[in-house]
Amino acid sequence: MSAIRVVVAGASIAGPAVAHWLSRRGAEVTVVERAPDLRPGGQAVDARGVAKEVIRRMGLDAAVRAACTETVGACTVDVDGTVLETHRADDDGGDGFIAEIEILRGDLSRVLHDDTRDRVEYVFGDRIVELTQDPGGVDVSFAGGDRRRVDLVIGADGLHSGLRAMVFGARERYVRHLGHVLAFYSVPNVFGLDGWLIEYQESGRSAGLRPIRDATQAMAMFSFPSPELDVDHRDVAAQKALLRERMADHGWWTPRILAHLDDAPDFYLDQVAQVVMARWSSGRVGLLGDAAFSSSPMSGQGTGLALVGAYVLAGELAAADWDPEAGFAAYEARMRPFVEANQLIGRWNAGSRAVPPTTDPAEWDMAVIERAINGIELPDYAGVPDSGAAVRR
Repeated sequence: MSAIRVVVAGASIAGPAVAHWLSRRGAEVTVVERAPDLRPGGQAVDARGVAKEVIRRMGLDAAVRAACTETVGACTVDVDGTVLETHRADDDGGDGFIAEIEILRGDLSRVLHDDTRDRVEYVFGDRIVELTQDPGGVDVSFAGGDRRRVDLVIGADGLHSGLRAMVFGARERYVRHLGHVLAFYSVPNVFGLDGWLIEYQESGRSAGLRPIRDATQAMAMFSFPSPELDVDHRDVAAQKALLRERMADHGWWTPRILAHLDDAPDFYLDQVAQVVMARWSSGRVGLLGDAAFSSSPMSGQGTGLALVGAYVLAGELAAADWDPEAGFAAYEARMRPFVEANQLIGRWNAGSRAVPPTTDPAEWDMAVIERAINGIELPDYAGVPDSGAAVRR
């Protein structure tokens, strides 16, 4: 039997992660990404609980930890800079507010790409524009003119997934805005940041800085309430204007941080949103990560869901002898309770930042939090092919 051919849309985190596992299970994988290259920077993302075990099974624990931000902890301050509350990275066994494994999205993407690039085909600056399924496979057409016949297609192209819209319908059917907007960009570390994330919150808005591995730089962070996001998610100029408008009268260091906005090489702004779908697959097409089940950055678990989902999706497809109906169904059954716990935490956190707050962190159910961190059993998939990638320690 010839190798199963899979096209994956998206080369951020979920895409390269599932490419890792699919290729280890014996599939021939192509990852297509509309951006011309890997995107640098971005928000810091975390791996907690069971996601750390997935990283270990990938053999990437040492590489991921070597690229971590090395954040010591986080503190909130008042408008004069007086510390009000602190959290350390070693709290709760490294799975607390600041995770033991914290890494910039772009750095994790680079680690995953470097790990897979020798056995996975990457196509940058292109995207899927049409696909047609039949019982034997999928015909895929790319914007650049290439056409391929493959066995499976995986959409891992994020909150604004073009593949999801193509196969499942308009984004409005699935995307649930949680009433906040987040923005991130790198700035020179002229603020004396020394390993601690620092944040000022006022009237539902926040401004902050977090350390990154390069001590000469820092990552700026902003959030503000917004019932709707009325700018195109690709219109960077409009996004920057919106950020300036909404944060214009915010105190503390906000004006100093905004002064570096125009020089930022990696600006990102988007709504805080979740994706809620009754099914994550249709025929030979499946969804993964934010495209399928975004829990929003407010959950702190989007990356964990992507990494765990990639492991389970590839494992269940291989265990089902690549039968899409059986494999996708098993993947959904295993993942959905884990996803729903994390989405609930995302809604709780968004509610705690509303004005007035609609949730109180002191009343959050700790059992739900534990399920969101460790609430899925990782099968060994001992009976399916594995290329036996050596575990790097």
